Amino acid sequence: MIEDLEREGLIRPLSGGNERVKDTLALAHRDLDVAKKLLHSSNDWAFSVAYNAILQAGRALMFSKGYRPAGSNQHISVVRFCEEFLRPDDARWFERMRRKRHQAVYDSTGSVSDQEAENAVKKAEAILYMIESIIHE
Repeated sequence: MIEDLEREGLIRPLSGGNERVKDTLALAHRDLDVAKKLLHSSNDWAFSVAYNAILQAGRALMFSKGYRPAGSNQHISVVRFCEEFLRPDDARWFERMRRKRHQAVYDSTGSVSDQEAENAVKKAEAILYMIESIIHE
C-alpha cells in the first residue's frame, strides 16, 4: 500500500506536479524512441533505455498521484509504487527489467539478447501507454 511506502521512507508527498507529469511523460516518450533506434546497434543500451522509458513513466505516475521517490533506492521506490497500479505481470516485468538493466549497465556487456531487447522495447511501449491511461483517468 502507498501508506507503507511512505512509512518506509521510499516516497514523499509532492504538490503541484501537473507540469512535472507532462515533462516526465515527454522524457518517457523520448527514451522509448531512442530505445527503438538502438535496437539495431546495441541490445544492452536498447534494453537499458527501454527500462528508463518505463522508469520515467512510473515517475510521472507518482507525480500525478502526489508523490515522488525518496531515499537512495529511487528506482526501487518507483517500481514498488507502480505495483499498486499496474497489473501484476507488468509490475513483475518492470522489476525484472530493473535487475537486468543493472547487470547490463554495471556488470557485463553483451548480456542482453536480440529477443530480450526487442521484447523490452515492446513491453516498455505497452507499459508507457498503460501508465498514461491511468494518469488520464
